[in-house]
Amino acid sequence: MDHSHNHRDARGIDVRSKLNHPIIDSDGHAVELRLALPDFLKQVAGAEEVKKWESQIGAPTVLQTPPGGWYLGPSGPNSIDHAMAMLPDFRKQQHQHAGIDFAIIYTTMGLQMLNIRDDDRRRAFCRALNMMSADMYGSHKDTMTPSAIIPIETPQEAIDELEFCVNTLGLKTITINGSVTRQPSKEEPRRIIPLALDGEYDYDPFWKRCAELGISVACHGGSSGSDRHASRVNYTFNHIGTFATHGEFFCRSLFFGGVSRRFPTLNFAFLEGGVGWACSLYNSIFEHWEKRNKHCMAEFLDPRRLDVELLIEMSQKFPNPHVTPERVREEFSEMRAKLPKDSPVPDDFAACRIERGEDIRDLFTKTFFFGCEADDRMAAVAFDDRLHHEGAKFKAIFSSDIGHWDVLNALGVLNEAYAMREDNVLTDADFEDFTFAHSVRLHGGMNPNFFKGTVVEDAANKVLAADKKAK
Repeated sequence: MDHSHNHRDARGIDVRSKLNHPIIDSDGHAVELRLALPDFLKQVAGAEEVKKWESQIGAPTVLQTPPGGWYLGPSGPNSIDHAMAMLPDFRKQQHQHAGIDFAIIYTTMGLQMLNIRDDDRRRAFCRALNMMSADMYGSHKDTMTPSAIIPIETPQEAIDELEFCVNTLGLKTITINGSVTRQPSKEEPRRIIPLALDGEYDYDPFWKRCAELGISVACHGGSSGSDRHASRVNYTFNHIGTFATHGEFFCRSLFFGGVSRRFPTLNFAFLEGGVGWACSLYNSIFEHWEKRNKHCMAEFLDPRRLDVELLIEMSQKFPNPHVTPERVREEFSEMRAKLPKDSPVPDDFAACRIERGEDIRDLFTKTFFFGCEADDRMAAVAFDDRLHHEGAKFKAIFSSDIGHWDVLNALGVLNEAYAMREDNVLTDADFEDFTFAHSVRLHGGMNPNFFKGTVVEDAANKVLAADKKAK
């Protein structure tokens, strides 16, 4: 089918006029000026430190590899979209044509700042950018809000910046990396450590503080440069799956680390990676649990219960020169001798306390939200409960990614998303959840006043009230 979003003159306002609900862009991007940051970095670290650290801001270069790595923003006939991502006043005007009522604005430059290795530099640059974002978007609270970047190398640095951003700057959303990287020495391999499982720090104090402040946690990291996304010649090879890989790793650690069990009101968003990976992860968790829950492990998989005499008997009935009764006895008797006699059966699901399939569904679908870009057809699988164990549906949220290379017409992103409705892979109710209600639940579910004073306040309150009544 030929959709209007394929045309350069497509405008989301044409779709918006057909709808009876607002549109929330859950992931638009600012494209910051590198040279603007020192204005705020001076306030944080001083003029001399700015001079010393300027190279860390990330000066633009065309010498990166792979070659396509510097074709990252709108250009040519789309240069107007670049201006939109730089100038909040102009963005507000353009949103009206794009059919976007309210938007969460995420950083571009700040995603690299979260990876600065020097502790003082990382904290200073993140704080300076948060101050700049609050200043630039402060006069547009009715139609957009910026997301703060929170460095998370330790729980304490994360709490410090979180409290500054919320209590001093008045910001309402945050962005973190979903993992930390450690390399104790040049001789040792680099290790990517999940925040919620098997790490060196307990991040529960940070999750607790987010819940207390009513702040949902968005993960917006990629995996480009990691072992499986490190081509020196092909940017697209590196980019495909990069956000999904990062989000899946974070999500998996939150689930198995029991974070969604211990903090049942804390919402998490996994941005720019779509929802296809989440559907696969959920069903894989469910299918592993069916076979590796503690009861099945004890009954069917405990090697200490292996009937060695039965194996010997069967090897006698079905002779094979390579599997003789003597070899069977020796191999398995030796194995059993090495097994601990009294150790408990391992339970990989202990932290999340899974007792039945519904527990997996509830822990995975109530507080996890998944950012899907407008052209991501896999968003539809989030709403098809026929595909997923226990009739699960996933909270996919509309994410324009305006400001980056994958948006060829910023005014037409809503048209791209609406193509799924035109093709009947989404219902009207699905589309409303995707482009509005799920975003209300993500942020308003944590903070009922999140949308107060915005152009979507009344409609958001109706969603929250209906959800409260349904409980």
